[in-house]
Amino acid sequence: MATAISSLVTPRALHRRCLSPASVSVSTPIRISFRTAAAPHAWCRGLALRVSASSVVLEAPEAVAARKLYVGNIPRTVTNDELRDMFAAHGTVERAEVMYDKYTNSSRRFGFVTMSTAEEANAAVEALNGTEVGDRKIKVNVTESFLPNIDRSAPESEPVFVDSQYKVYVGNLAKTVTTEVLKNFFSEKGKILSATVSHIPGTSKSKGYGFVTFSSEEEVEAAVATFNNAELEGQPIRVNRA
Repeated sequence: MATAISSLVTPRALHRRCLSPASVSVSTPIRISFRTAAAPHAWCRGLALRVSASSVVLEAPEAVAARKLYVGNIPRTVTNDELRDMFAAHGTVERAEVMYDKYTNSSRRFGFVTMSTAEEANAAVEALNGTEVGDRKIKVNVTESFLPNIDRSAPESEPVFVDSQYKVYVGNLAKTVTTEVLKNFFSEKGKILSATVSHIPGTSKSKGYGFVTFSSEEEVEAAVATFNNAELEGQPIRVNRA
C-alpha cells in the first residue's frame, strides 16, 4: 500500500511542472516515484506524494556510518575487489574501497567497507578483526555507532589539516576528543605535522576516529609504537599506519 508523505520539501522543479498531474520519476541511487493524488490544482497547492512500497527509506548520516567499517593494516597488494571478497561471506557489501596515497599512488594499507546493515557490519567485525591477511593482522572496526540523541549543532571551525604521506589512523576515540585534544596528546611525546578528528558532515559529532600526520617514516613508526592502545579521555585508542 502506498504511503503518503506530507513532510517533504517540494523541489522547485516540481512546482514549475504542476500544470498537469503527470507522474514524475526521479532517477538517483534511491529510486522514488511521485504521483499526484488529486486534481491538477489541488496537486499544485498541496503536492501529495506517494512512495511505492518498494522504495528505499532515506538514511541519516549516522545510520550509514553505523554500517561502515574501517579496515586497517591490509597488505599493499589488496585491491578493491579483494577487499570486497573478504567481507562478502558476512553479508551484502555495498561498497569496498582501498585508500591510495595521492603522491605515490600506492596503497595506504587501509580502506573502508560499507555493509547493507549494521548487524552485518558488527558480524564482520567479530569475524575478521585480528585475522591474518598476507601475514598481516588486519584491524576491523565500525567507524560510528548509532546514537539516537545525536548532536546536530553546527561544527566549530577546524584548523586546516595538513596532509602527508606519513600518516596514522587513530581509532576508538572518545566522543569528547576534539582535534585540539588529539593534537596536544600526540605532541606531548614528539613532533607532529597536523591532526584532525573526523566529524559527521554538517554536525559537530565526532565519528570516533581521526588522523595525525608527520614529516618522516621514523616519526610514524614511533607514534604507532608509543600510542597504540594508549589511553585518551578514558579509553584505549588504536593507532595504525594510514
